[in-house]
Amino acid sequence: MFRAVAEHAKRHPGLIPQFFFICLGMGGASLYLIRLARGPHVTWNKTDNPEPWNNLDPTYQYKFVAITTDYKNLKKEGPDF
Repeated sequence: MFRAVAEHAKRHPGLIPQFFFICLGMGGASLYLIRLARGPHVTWNKTDNPEPWNNLDPTYQYKFVAITTDYKNLKKEGPDF
C-alpha cells in the first residue's frame, strides 16, 4: 500500500500535500481517541475499581479546555463516601 502511495506521489506531485494532511488527520484522531479512552470516566476493569471517578480530587480539570472555570478555587460540594 505504501508503495502504491509512493508511486502515485511520484507521478502526481500535487497529491503529496493531500497524503500529508490525510495522515496528519488520522494521526490526530487516533491520539484523541487514545486520550479519551484513558480518561478518568472510563472503566476498563470493573472488578478492581468500578467507579474510579469518585477518587478524583474536586480541583481536577475535567474539560479539555476550561476558559471560565478556575478549578484551583473550587470547593468540594458533597460528602465523602
